[in-house]
Amino acid sequence: MTDTMLNRRQEEIVALVRREGFLTVEILAERFDVTPQTIRRDLGVLCDAGLLRRYHGGVSLPSSVENLAYTARQGLQQAEKQRIAHLLARHVPDQASLFINLGTTNEDVARALMQHTGLRVITNNLNVAIMMSDNPTFEVIVAGGVVRGRDHGVTGEATIELIRQFKVDFGIIGISGIDMDGTLLDFDYREVRVTQAIIEHSRQVYLAADHSKLGRNALVRLGPISRVNAWFTDREPPVDLQEALSQAGTSVHVAPAP
Repeated sequence: MTDTMLNRRQEEIVALVRREGFLTVEILAERFDVTPQTIRRDLGVLCDAGLLRRYHGGVSLPSSVENLAYTARQGLQQAEKQRIAHLLARHVPDQASLFINLGTTNEDVARALMQHTGLRVITNNLNVAIMMSDNPTFEVIVAGGVVRGRDHGVTGEATIELIRQFKVDFGIIGISGIDMDGTLLDFDYREVRVTQAIIEHSRQVYLAADHSKLGRNALVRLGPISRVNAWFTDREPPVDLQEALSQAGTSVHVAPAP
């Protein structure tokens, strides 16, 4: 699958379907005041990218048991991810120790951290490890385990065992979905177990997740958002979620739009 660059309407269509579950071509054409042919072209792009699933007369969400392809995720919300990454990087001091786990947003975080000095990084993301090893002042430790060809992530018991040998300043994590009650969700239980170990062995946990993760279905429960000290995102969370965040004591940092 090739990278997919979405226009604003296509991104809004995905957000609407995530919120409402199923929408017809006619409803979408009326919502956006465009022709049904225009909507069908948009849906063709979105379904080809794996973001939506076509049914007779409309579209719904893809499976809750399988994530989007890595290359598709790379092409989504690129500007938002970069703003989130730069904001989070400003909250990590030089000479800090940190975990960085899997995800395209975390790869942007790693890129934003490249101007730091003296970081000690433990990661199960080979893309992050290769990138950050180019800074001669960094020490980068790669967790062992089984390598996933689709995104160069490393998971398994060996990964968890290495993580448990450390106690770091910051655990930087990504997530596939955030329920409106604050539950963090993901697709792969092996990846979830690694992230749970990162949370347990970090003094501060930073979540990097853009607005598209809100209300997104995923099968595996990681835990409550109270496990996160700070969430870095690109939009203010909806009112329904703000109450859960307040009760959890999780601070929210919104990356300003350009």
